[in-house]
Amino acid sequence: MEQLEFFEIPSPCIGVCQTDARGYCKGCLRSRGERFNWLEFSDAKKTDVIRLCRQRIRRRKLTILKAKKAQLLQDRAAINPLLDFQASEEIETNLSLDDFSLE
Repeated sequence: MEQLEFFEIPSPCIGVCQTDARGYCKGCLRSRGERFNWLEFSDAKKTDVIRLCRQRIRRRKLTILKAKKAQLLQDRAAINPLLDFQASEEIETNLSLDDFSLE
C-alpha cells in the first residue's frame, strides 16, 4: 500500500537550467523528460526521480574524485619519478637483497 503524502513534493530545480553533454540538467541532474513531465508525475514517480538525481550526484562526485586522484598521481610522477606509486611496484620487484651490503 502506498503511503499518503501530506505535502507536495517540490521540484529539485535549483535554477541552473543548462544541460550537460549527456542531456542532464547541470543544476538538478534531471533528464529532459523528467524536467518537462514533473507536474504530471505521481508522488511515487517524483520520489523515484529525486532518488535517481541523488544517485547521479554521487556518481558525478565519484568521477570528479577519481579524476583528481589521477591528476595528483600524475603531478607527483612528473615532480619525482620515485613518487610514482603505480610504478613503485615494478621498482620493488626489481630489487634484491644482494644489492645491499652491511658496511
